[in-house]
Amino acid sequence: MPHTPEPNNEGLDPVPPPHLVFYVEQALLGALLLDPHRADEASGIGPDSFSTDAHAALYRAITSLPRPDAAEHAKNTRWLDRVLAAAREQARGLSPSYLHALVQVCPWPSHAPAYARMVEAEHARRRLQTAAERLVHTVHDVSLAHPVQAALTEADALSKVVDDIAHRFPPRGGVLPRATAAAPPATPNLVEAVEEERILLATATACPSEIASVRWLLPDDLVLPLHAGLWQCLTALDRRNEPVDPVTVLWEAQQRGLMEDGSNPGEVLRMLAEPAASVEHWGERALQRSLLATVEHTARRIEAYAGDRANTPFQLVVGARRALAAVSSVRVRWQHCTKAVPPLQRRPEATTRASQPTTRTARTVRSTRATR
Repeated sequence: MPHTPEPNNEGLDPVPPPHLVFYVEQALLGALLLDPHRADEASGIGPDSFSTDAHAALYRAITSLPRPDAAEHAKNTRWLDRVLAAAREQARGLSPSYLHALVQVCPWPSHAPAYARMVEAEHARRRLQTAAERLVHTVHDVSLAHPVQAALTEADALSKVVDDIAHRFPPRGGVLPRATAAAPPATPNLVEAVEEERILLATATACPSEIASVRWLLPDDLVLPLHAGLWQCLTALDRRNEPVDPVTVLWEAQQRGLMEDGSNPGEVLRMLAEPAASVEHWGERALQRSLLATVEHTARRIEAYAGDRANTPFQLVVGARRALAAVSSVRVRWQHCTKAVPPLQRRPEATTRASQPTTRTARTVRSTRATR
């Protein structure tokens, strides 16, 4: 029978049973202890692929020590003793009895490659979950001087994890992950967001000529449905070259059914009559909030996928890539907002035998504006 932790009978909180991968790791280690030469067949994993420090230490010892002679290994436990001694340098709690238990629980040593693939799949799931958790933490780190850049950097790191998993487990077309409810996002500072959006709408109403400079701002970037609708009204009036003032905006809102939610027309008029600063400034603030909210939603969605052990690595890759597409979309708009356009890639010029190679000075790229 598989060796499992002893039950807790001292009145402490019960120890949860190990996950299935714990027993898979035991079977794999047992196979390698019985037949060390099968370590060459267990590719794609390393010590960090295991779920416990003890198992990681044993795998490191097994794969780092010289392989024993097969006939000699069948007669004595000398090589097992060396493995135990080496593994104890990282996991002092290991005992000879545990190694013997691993040997006994291995069903078929020849199945070591299959066990290794299972361990690799579980490690991929844990890596994805850890990267998603790190991204959520970054979004809520108030100590960061440039939160957007930090969040996008972590999103890129998460994307690289997905790409690595896809390289190891190529996704199958149409295999979507199971729909799992993601953890709700942390409550944003709605008071600040609402106030800044009110100023954005009022400033755009007072300075409609600036609306065209913030085409990268979409209604969905605003937190209140009324504010999103009013922004649609402003952009529609500007696009039609019609007069823009609090009255015309309010009339457009009525035509679109925005006032049917019980909003007070007088309060909306007063809100639209209090401009400050520039449309671009408040638009950038709104887009920054939208970007961070999108990044968090994406991270929590991927975290939920990875938290469901029924999802295979193939499904995780498909689901994660679809979720990350939302980040890519808002990232492009942020780059237009902050003028952070990626550097132009110089294309090599084709040459013929009759022509001499030439050089061309690369175009100067406009400097990026500092992120607030």
